[in-house]
Amino acid sequence: MVRAARRSVSASLLVLGMTLAAPGTAFGHPPSADDDGVVDDAGSYESAAGGSGQHGELDGHLPPRQEGVELVSKLQLTDVPGGIADVTVFEDTAYLAAYSTPCGEGGVHVVDISDVANPVEIGFIPTGEGSFVGEGVQVITVRTLRFRGDVLIFNNEICGDSETAVGGATLVDVTDPANPEILAPGFGDFDTAGVPDGDDVAHQVHSAFAWSAGLKAYAVLVDDEESEDVDIFDISNPRRPVKIAEYDLAELFPRTLQPELPTLTEVFFHDVIVKRIEGRQVMLASYWDAGYVALDVTDPARPRYIGDTDFTDPDPELLESTGDSQVPEGNGHQAEFTRDNEFIIGADEDFSPLALEGRNLTDGTALSAGQGSDTPQLEVGESIQGETVYVGRACDADVAVPPGDGSQIAVVERGVCTFTEKVANVEAAGGYTAVLVFNREGSDACSTQAGMSVEGSIPTFGVIPRDQGYALFDEPYDEEACLAGDGTQTAPIPVGTVGDEVLFTSYFDGWGYVHLFDASAGKMAELDTYAIPEAHDPRFASEFGALSVHEVATSAIRDNRAYLSYYAGGFRVLEIRNDELVEVGSFIDRGGNNFWGVQTFRADHTEYVAVSDIDFGLYILRYSGGRRG
Repeated sequence: MVRAARRSVSASLLVLGMTLAAPGTAFGHPPSADDDGVVDDAGSYESAAGGSGQHGELDGHLPPRQEGVELVSKLQLTDVPGGIADVTVFEDTAYLAAYSTPCGEGGVHVVDISDVANPVEIGFIPTGEGSFVGEGVQVITVRTLRFRGDVLIFNNEICGDSETAVGGATLVDVTDPANPEILAPGFGDFDTAGVPDGDDVAHQVHSAFAWSAGLKAYAVLVDDEESEDVDIFDISNPRRPVKIAEYDLAELFPRTLQPELPTLTEVFFHDVIVKRIEGRQVMLASYWDAGYVALDVTDPARPRYIGDTDFTDPDPELLESTGDSQVPEGNGHQAEFTRDNEFIIGADEDFSPLALEGRNLTDGTALSAGQGSDTPQLEVGESIQGETVYVGRACDADVAVPPGDGSQIAVVERGVCTFTEKVANVEAAGGYTAVLVFNREGSDACSTQAGMSVEGSIPTFGVIPRDQGYALFDEPYDEEACLAGDGTQTAPIPVGTVGDEVLFTSYFDGWGYVHLFDASAGKMAELDTYAIPEAHDPRFASEFGALSVHEVATSAIRDNRAYLSYYAGGFRVLEIRNDELVEVGSFIDRGGNNFWGVQTFRADHTEYVAVSDIDFGLYILRYSGGRRG
């Protein structure tokens, strides 16, 4: 069972935002679903990436391109879609994460790249049978009183109920990459808000990063399971990591939040780097809807605020590309400092180019809903309008769903069974044009919005906050009582009650894109944004794979250069010129690519870039001097 993985801004901030128009949830990754199919920041790989992979199909990807980029080599490591995640390089070795498809085969591929033209896999480090590795793959040299050698850290996420699953992160001695030694498997956080969880599996971790600081070494883990989601460990003895701190940046530094914007409600720690800058250890935390946050972690148990970014309103890239004025979606996914530390380049991941505007027409208020993953989608400009009918929880064991009149929208309460089961029972009753789901009771639900992994043959919207569901039927709502619930109590609304009229309209808001910030103290100024042209063209909203940026790696030899892994948008090379991001190189292989990770390395005095393709394996590329911007 995958435990609850994400949490939102406090209810008071959410309520403030709900009076405004709210686009639907923009999903990132990885899969982080509760038993019923709720998705907080994620969709399955296949639905998010636009199908079962890009390679070999006649459509579903952009055409090949090669501008200023040399394909040095490539190595196939998987023959299944979604088999590969992140990549890192240390000296003559590349390490690539084995992702969740299929569950049970997670771990890290070890590849010798001493001959960059002929990479060779020399080993595989497995993780727990019910676990997989995603974004947290990195190697550092540790020189402490307790250990001397090279240490690989990788994250563990849980994809099954196997008793052999591990959470947390794992440390491996890779001083000899061909003969790795596990040092600390599945270390991490075993308590929530200071209360022991009562089991021997650490919280699952989405990403991890380690750094050396003299005779000390530390690791930061992205904790998927509680609000104190920044977990700091002393790994000076990597055989016995010790947790020394955990914190919630939204609570510590509320100045990073933008509660006035209705879309910036999913605030959680997603990715991180730590870099030594002017004698300080500086953490750059990607905090989803809070943006990018720079902290002084020279003493990692006492972080000090340096600066952070805000999301510009209206969304600057959408406004520039299409002329549409919409509130920003957030989705601060991953970021790096440039070589000279003058700039930060941030990558906002967004798998949902179509947003949903929901309205309670009777009350004139917003409904914060997204579209279900595998139900009929409203295309750009399409709408569904109708009178609501409360049909209960709509589980097989519940009261039967009453039939609709052919024009109504069934309102279903989340809880007990899967969304797919609920939709199937609404369809069996007949007479409904769509399904709307509102949240259940419980400390992890109530007035929060979530996405849905759901199958069905009629449009399905949700999960809207519980207070919005109650308002449809003029039912008084008590947030405190809701938070105290255990998720099994149903709303005090009789099944069959007719409620307000609602309207759902789909509109195009583009894929995830790139930000350029001035890396100064305090609020960092946004200088420019960048997206590939197709990412803000409605004609590419579907059938071309995911056209969102995923990660950025900045050059180690040029202050102004950066490299992007852009999923089906391929590999892109940018340069900063006059405070603007200019594309100077690109690469998409024949049959398309689906690039996840990107990492620079040097060999023979030349800078190369290792890029991981989700459906294939390792690519090694070199920027050879592309077109002028």
